[in-house]
Amino acid sequence: MIRYLTAGESHGQALVGIIEGMPAGLPITAEYINHQLWRRQQGYGRSGRMKIETDKVDILSGVRFGKTLGSPIALVLRNRDWENWKIAMAVDRAAKGIQKVTSPRPGHADYVGKVKYDFDDIRNVIERASARETAMRVACCSMPRRLLEELGIHIASHVLSIGSAAYTGRKSLDKKIKKFLASGAIGLDELNAAADASEVRILEELIEKKAIQLIKRAKKSGDTVGGIIEVIIGGLPVGLGSHVEYDRKLDGQLAGALMSVHAIKGVEIGEGFANAGRYGSDVHDEFILDSKGNIIRPTNRAGGLEGGVTNGEPIILRGAMKPIATLMKPLRTVDLATMKKTEARRERSDFCAVPAASVIGEAVVAPVIANAFLEKFGGDSLGEIKKRYKRK
Repeated sequence: MIRYLTAGESHGQALVGIIEGMPAGLPITAEYINHQLWRRQQGYGRSGRMKIETDKVDILSGVRFGKTLGSPIALVLRNRDWENWKIAMAVDRAAKGIQKVTSPRPGHADYVGKVKYDFDDIRNVIERASARETAMRVACCSMPRRLLEELGIHIASHVLSIGSAAYTGRKSLDKKIKKFLASGAIGLDELNAAADASEVRILEELIEKKAIQLIKRAKKSGDTVGGIIEVIIGGLPVGLGSHVEYDRKLDGQLAGALMSVHAIKGVEIGEGFANAGRYGSDVHDEFILDSKGNIIRPTNRAGGLEGGVTNGEPIILRGAMKPIATLMKPLRTVDLATMKKTEARRERSDFCAVPAASVIGEAVVAPVIANAFLEKFGGDSLGEIKKRYKRK
């Protein structure tokens, strides 16, 4: 099965990733991964860091002549900002003369990380807890994403809201998404292209403009804004996941993957929250026969999952992202060294990272789906997997 690990600090020398369990024979290039990394860096409201880092991956092992070998794949992303942090983030010199960070930011991992690991310098927490880590996650997850594409499974995302800039209803939006999916799961690539063309990955121009203005106001006042993302997975067969044990339920695994993304504090599958206030007759997706006698579903309120198993409809996931915890207009805190009142530390940060979160959301669900697929169909090479899937 596919698993991956990342290592590295935000201002360290590099981010490193190792991904294993990828089948042999999968075509992959650095350019493919770099495109996903580029998408993650976009979005109105990002910090100046995005102008420093270009995020180009080096594939160190596990790939030969453009195809995976079935062995562990090692990736590295070098931090260009390391040049400015060589002394503060040195690996093998004493910390003499380096100012310690002792004032935690509310809403960040600063305080809990300091207490948990008994640090006297919060910098040790800041560096690893930073969302910079998601760059390597996107790189690693591009591998299973590429595998899914070979199997006809595509993933897309867009932004539903940024602050108060939001859709007032779903009719026009659902119509747009249905149009993208008219050509099958590959239509999700077109949806991504349309979202990528927006500075905030919002498909409706009027809402896009409102969101940009809201981010501008937040930036001017030293504040931040959050929002809601939607991730769509199409081209799925019936039967991925399982209802027989809690830890094999695919909806739980997908929710966990999205919740692992920095600042995501809520996850919804299908019309989960709205369905909680409806009668059952207005919730469950009925089975009907089309003109050719095929079973179809006129609705997808379940979001493509029933009993922890894919039902053949697109999976619809939503994630609620809180406003970023680093504010240029800092909140109140306590200096843990002096135990006196002070203001939270200012760190270079985004004013809004919701568009980036949607791209990261696409990435982190890819290995979950790929593992569910491999569990059902198996195979050590892409050719073997395709034969088994076709035979099924």
